[in-house]
Amino acid sequence: MIDDSLLDDPAALQRADRDHALLALAGAGARVRTALRLADDAGLAALRPDGRPRTLLVAGHGSVLAAGGALAVLAAGTTQVLPLPPTDAEPVRRDRTAADPVFSAGMSWQLPGWVGPIDLLVIASIDGTEQGLIGLAQQAYARGCSVVVIAPTTSPLTEAAHQVRGLPLPYAPSAVDPADQAADAEPDLPALDPGALWALLAPLLALTEKLGVTQLPPGSLQATADRLDEAAVRCRPDAGAYVNPAKDLAAKLSGTVPLLWAEGPVATAVAERFATMLADRAGRPALAGALPQVLTAHRGMFVGQLGSGADPDDFFRDRVDEPDPLLLQVLLLRQTPGRAAEPAEEDQAEVPEPSYPVRRAHRLAEAHEVRLTEYRSALADPLQALAELTALTDFAAVYLGLAATRD
Repeated sequence: MIDDSLLDDPAALQRADRDHALLALAGAGARVRTALRLADDAGLAALRPDGRPRTLLVAGHGSVLAAGGALAVLAAGTTQVLPLPPTDAEPVRRDRTAADPVFSAGMSWQLPGWVGPIDLLVIASIDGTEQGLIGLAQQAYARGCSVVVIAPTTSPLTEAAHQVRGLPLPYAPSAVDPADQAADAEPDLPALDPGALWALLAPLLALTEKLGVTQLPPGSLQATADRLDEAAVRCRPDAGAYVNPAKDLAAKLSGTVPLLWAEGPVATAVAERFATMLADRAGRPALAGALPQVLTAHRGMFVGQLGSGADPDDFFRDRVDEPDPLLLQVLLLRQTPGRAAEPAEEDQAEVPEPSYPVRRAHRLAEAHEVRLTEYRSALADPLQALAELTALTDFAAVYLGLAATRD
């Protein structure tokens, strides 16, 4: 359960937020602008590509793979976009007096056998120290595959990009001091930087727009930064739960097992990101999936003990000697672009008729007395819709973790 009073106490939230996750999320829009400026200064503005690559691979771990998944959703379809996760991890040699290295230091990556000169490999890292990624750049160079690196300018990975004749793009760091970690933080597997997704996705999109891999509306990247700023204002810590949609969502998730259902590729990417953030920031399990297949995949959850029909809002339920139950909660994420008279009224656009899978999802939840809540973005631009839904769910995951009652 969560402490509801903490959600309406900005000072208490600030004290609880020891690694400044809320501040990192609030600065996401600024990091998009900084990342775009740094990419232009690094030579991306002058890039004149010969054509589109056959395949674009995005290699890394953590937020890098989330950015690669989002890029795959936004790609125009002429180029396949594949996130490339690590394949193995080995112990890293260290001095006896040195601290244990983080787990990611020993990760390794392997290029698929079919990668060659007509493909593009993007290697991204928040700190740029992974030896496995440096080895991956050398693999790509031996295959004649073009390489782009997104990493801190003074990192070993950026130096490797110069050695393999790749294009290095600077990583826009967070304004939050990375050394300012909570005392109980896990040293071997540090928490994700909540704003890293946008610091990685912005240069990726600037690159793919140049290559023709993505075809976003004009000004989409700058408009997305503005959307993230607007979301930070709506979801700010000093906004009460009754006007703060992220706090309201966090309260809804209390004492539940969330089923994150999504309609469409944009919403599916948001649902997968939300499940990751709930695990990382709130320590809560969640199941994510896309309609319509998720209806059959999660059917057993409704007929099992969690979906027995107990309603958390049932005033007359017998609570004597009853422990707080875990109940199902369905969150349905959708992008529903409709017709608006003026661009300024796009948030009030007329919502199209729900599809059959959406109607079926509502009927299934109603039949088993499981609460279902929809969160929709009416924006036609897929990147802005992604930003709107991701910002809401990111803030909600952080608020849920901050307000969780711990022994």
